[in-house]
Amino acid sequence: MDVVCSPSELTIVIPAKNEAAYLPRLLDSLSRQDLPAMRSVPIFVADAGSTDGTVELAMKFADRLNVAVIPGGLPSVGRNAGARVASTPYLLFLDADIELDDDTLIRRAVRLLRRRRLHCLTTSIRCMSRNPFDHALYLANNLMQRIGSFTKPFGTGMFLLFDAAAFNRLGGFDESALFAEDYHLTRQISPRRFGILRGHILTSNRRFLRTGRLRMVFLFFRTMLNTWNDSYFANDHRYWETPSEAE
Repeated sequence: MDVVCSPSELTIVIPAKNEAAYLPRLLDSLSRQDLPAMRSVPIFVADAGSTDGTVELAMKFADRLNVAVIPGGLPSVGRNAGARVASTPYLLFLDADIELDDDTLIRRAVRLLRRRRLHCLTTSIRCMSRNPFDHALYLANNLMQRIGSFTKPFGTGMFLLFDAAAFNRLGGFDESALFAEDYHLTRQISPRRFGILRGHILTSNRRFLRTGRLRMVFLFFRTMLNTWNDSYFANDHRYWETPSEAE
């Protein structure tokens, strides 16, 4: 028999900056989740000074979700800001450009984390793009994540469900990390306390368009090789540049 999540168990944190094109789709998909307490779950949009109406669009969902906007910054800063104001035993970090097309995903995630007493849980990624190369790249990521879960787990900030006590013991996201702060944190999780939920989330291909597909592949493998090199994560590796800025 499933144990349902109460309003006091889960907090969702979404770092955002100029996400008017994506955030409403994520919030709409959250409103359709079959978690019984979903209407009351605190959702903190950690906004990093958006100028495109992101904040106003987020608050339009206040009639369907318990959404609030708090000050953010880089993703690590925004996620930590949300975690600090949370008072629940579970924390779910989502990226603003994802969607949940499975209405059972959050309910099943909380149930699995609790049942197996995990410290962190993620799921697979599928791309909204019709480009077959984009799909292949995320399939490869999912495969590497599955293989790594047996010895050296890692997850992305697109979907990370944490036991809040474990998250706090780890010190949260390293705000000095300018690159792959999600990988930097989840690498510290024991394989016995890390899980991958059956299912997936949908994401955009904007990372590939912004950084370049081949460069993303290069950065992925370079990051894995530098897993325990803290100084590597302190460099942004030009990840935040637009293609024109990188030229």
